[in-house]
Amino acid sequence: GVGVPRHRAVAERGLFQGSGSEDEVRPSTAAAAAAAQKREERLRKFRELHMKRNEARKLNHQEVVEEDKRLKLPANWEAKKARLEWELKVEEKKKECAARGEDYERVKLLEISAEDAERWERRKKRKNPDLGFSDYAAAQLRKYQRLTRQIKPDLEQYEKLKEQYGEALYPTSDSLLHGTHVPSKEGVDRMVADLEKQIEKREKYSRRRPYNDDADIDYINERNAKFNKKAERFYGKYTAEIKQNLERGTAV
Repeated sequence: GVGVPRHRAVAERGLFQGSGSEDEVRPSTAAAAAAAQKREERLRKFRELHMKRNEARKLNHQEVVEEDKRLKLPANWEAKKARLEWELKVEEKKKECAARGEDYERVKLLEISAEDAERWERRKKRKNPDLGFSDYAAAQLRKYQRLTRQIKPDLEQYEKLKEQYGEALYPTSDSLLHGTHVPSKEGVDRMVADLEKQIEKREKYSRRRPYNDDADIDYINERNAKFNKKAERFYGKYTAEIKQNLERGTAV
C-alpha cells in the first residue's frame, strides 16, 4: 500500500532500459568486428591470388617468347652454341696457361681420363675408316688398300720360289721381268673370282633410272634411246619449236 515516488520509478525504469541497450550493443559490435576481419582476410587471399595469376601470366608470356625465339633459330643452333661455348672455354684455358707459363697441350693431356684416352686409341686403330670422298686419287688408294688387305699370301709357295730363283726373285731396275713369270691356274682362278665379285657388288650400287611409260617412244633400241636423251639434254631447247610444228603438221 505505500506509494512509490514518481521520480524514483522513472529513474529505475531508465536504468533498466539503459542496461539492456548496452547488452545489445556489445554483441553487435563483436559481430561487426568479426565480419570485418573475415572480409579483410578474404580480400588478402584475393590479392594473393591476383598476384599469383599475374606472376603466372608473366612467366607464361616469357616462355612463349623464348619458345618463339627457339623456333626461329636454325636447326643446328644448339650444336653451334655448344661449339662456340667450347671454343671460348679453350681460349680462356689457353690464356690461363700462357699467363702461368705452361704448355696448353700438356695441360690438356693431363686432364684427359684414361677411359677417354683408350676410347680415342681404339677409334684411331679402327680398320678401314671411311673418310668420305675427297678426290679420285684418294678413292683409288683406299680401294687398293682394301683389296691388298684381302690378299692371303701362300707362304709355302713363296719359300719354294725363293729356293728356285734365289736373288732373282727380288728384281731390281736392271732385271728383265717380261715373260719370266707364269701365274698358276689357282692364282688366275682366284683373280677371276675376285673380279666377278667386284662386278657383282658394283652392279648392286648402280643407280636405277626411272622409266616413264607415258613418254613418247622415239628410239629403236636402247643405244638409240641414250643418244636421244643426250641430244635432248644439249639441244632440246633449240629444237622444241621444230618438234611442235612437226606434231601439228605446220612445219614449213
